Amino acid sequence: MNEILTIGLGLLGGLAIFLYGMGIMSGSLQEAAGERMRSILAKVTKNPVLGVLAGAFATAVLQSSSATTVMVIGFVSAGLMRLPQAIPIVMGANIGTTITAQIIAFKLSDYILLFVALGFLIMTVAKRERVKLAGKAVFGFGLLFVGIETMGSVMKPLASNPVFTDMIAQVAGVPVLGVVVGTVMTLIVQSSSATIAVLQNFAAQPGPDGASILGLEGAIPILLGDNLGTTITALLASIGQSRDAKRVALSHCIFNLSGCLLFVGLTGPFASLVAALPPGGAGIEVIARQIANAHTCFNVVMTLIWLPFVPLMVKLVMLILPERPNRPRDLAGVGGALGGARVGPVG
Repeated sequence: MNEILTIGLGLLGGLAIFLYGMGIMSGSLQEAAGERMRSILAKVTKNPVLGVLAGAFATAVLQSSSATTVMVIGFVSAGLMRLPQAIPIVMGANIGTTITAQIIAFKLSDYILLFVALGFLIMTVAKRERVKLAGKAVFGFGLLFVGIETMGSVMKPLASNPVFTDMIAQVAGVPVLGVVVGTVMTLIVQSSSATIAVLQNFAAQPGPDGASILGLEGAIPILLGDNLGTTITALLASIGQSRDAKRVALSHCIFNLSGCLLFVGLTGPFASLVAALPPGGAGIEVIARQIANAHTCFNVVMTLIWLPFVPLMVKLVMLILPERPNRPRDLAGVGGALGGARVGPVG
């Protein structure tokens, strides 16, 4: 019981450090480059391909697909961008967010404290605001990896726990269950980057046979669930916004849901394809990179599938969320109001 409590507290603590570091890094990058990203997104919307590239670039710079999606929802709500222009940017944001998983896959454990110390020094000593923000971003980046290392260290005892390994084997054997686990995790944490980081760390733990406790084929359904769970942020951001803004959020949901339905039945072939990409092999030393590659491949493939069908996506979201019919004026109410008004004597 004490061991389970220690592991649970360690996971929560590591996740808290990760999310805090991610928040500092993303917040400082948004403060430094947010206005520039807004102007870029507002300009390159006539061409869908440029829209995808702009969405991917903005998300890679800001390190937050939610920030890009919320910006786009704001543009649409304000009438600065039309729905067919917004959807490709949201697709690009899905690609841009995979950069985080690719960065996490690098083995930077020997340099973590250097990033923390360097970032703290820069943001403490620097006079110029932009340099301070750069220091905060480096500091947050370092904290992000401190959180990852903390989670990784407390997960190691789980790999030798027979009850836990049996439970993981059941999840790995039923892809739909893996999707549910990933979706629920992301709904709770409200960060797909965090849940994918947990997944990368957990999959890197060796089982009794020395191989990954989860394996790439077992990790992919959870990854699909992570992508599905992240759509809730866009849906929440669209509450109280215009009808078109709600449709942008809905298109994000349809994009990820359709991809999940397509790939969950192709988990085996998809895992084989990803395993064939560099770095090849099936060892635990490459599993984090393979999960990151699977995340990138999923979003790139789904963008290539949906991009020619943006008009179809527009029609679909318009069908689900049609225009509200104009409510007829309450003539009786108007007449009653006029009848109730007192009219003074003439002359």
